[in-house]
Amino acid sequence: MKLSRRTFLHLAAGAAALPAVSRMASAQAYPARPVTIVVPFAAGGSSDVSARIVGEYMARTLGQQFIIENVPGAGGTTGSTRAMRAKADGYTILMGHMGTHAVSVSLYPNLAYKPDVDFEPIGVVIEVPVVIVARNNFPANDLKEFMAYVRANAAKLNMAHAGVGSNIFNFGLLLNSLLGVRPTLVPFTGAGPATNALLSGQVDYMCNGVPESGSHIQAGMLKAYAVGTAERNPAIPNVPTSKEAGLPEFQAAPWFALFAPKGTPQLVRDTLSDAVHKALDDPSVRKRLLDLGADIPPKAARGQKPLAVLVKSEIARWTPIMTAANVKGE
Repeated sequence: MKLSRRTFLHLAAGAAALPAVSRMASAQAYPARPVTIVVPFAAGGSSDVSARIVGEYMARTLGQQFIIENVPGAGGTTGSTRAMRAKADGYTILMGHMGTHAVSVSLYPNLAYKPDVDFEPIGVVIEVPVVIVARNNFPANDLKEFMAYVRANAAKLNMAHAGVGSNIFNFGLLLNSLLGVRPTLVPFTGAGPATNALLSGQVDYMCNGVPESGSHIQAGMLKAYAVGTAERNPAIPNVPTSKEAGLPEFQAAPWFALFAPKGTPQLVRDTLSDAVHKALDDPSVRKRLLDLGADIPPKAARGQKPLAVLVKSEIARWTPIMTAANVKGE
């Protein structure tokens, strides 16, 4: 059958539009199958626990399972790279944080992604107050004694962290800088394994998230010296703030947020953002997160646009700090 030029052009235009129509139809049907949340650290840390709690509620809201995939390594950048390279269809998203999306820029010269370019922001989930903790038989009983002991014995002390670029590492570096010490740094694949090492006495101290340490502090299994926030944390009410304890410069409460690969359709991102908001507004979810010691940002501070602004501002904040420290990831 011979086609007229006009008919041919109409058919060609229609064929060219099919991929866009298909993507739009897929976005409107989203999610039609399980969604994977990549957690770039081992199980048991703040990234992992918060992803599981929020993901569980999102699954009920959206009618599909949210599966946690732990991909530890290189301070969270291995898992972040895996998520960045995933198909931009909303079925693979990332629980990133201050380390993977701000500090990593200056730590890893060959970083495979640009945090403010290669991801689409979904929303901030929690902020995690950081507490200075030590093994339960550590000699110091308060922060002033801790600082004096560490300064006098730094050469024989071991500090745990969750990999170069992790929040535990970053704030441990800040603490050591404030004290003017260089202890031996012992890396682990996540906050969970690092906490277990501290509990067993394999290492001496660390800067850990309240969600990982709170129950152990309350049980007397770890010594806590100060929390790096302006107010005491309800999960560990007897632990003073860093200002109260005598080290006001130690301000530490990193953020955790969900991201999608660059190019994920806006409708999909909106669907995910709405599900995150619903989760964080749910009383049972809020209680679980707050009981762990996490803080939940107000709704106006946790959406797509606020997260995009936060990433850029945090890159600007941490780059000169890490450059001055002259630390590089491997």
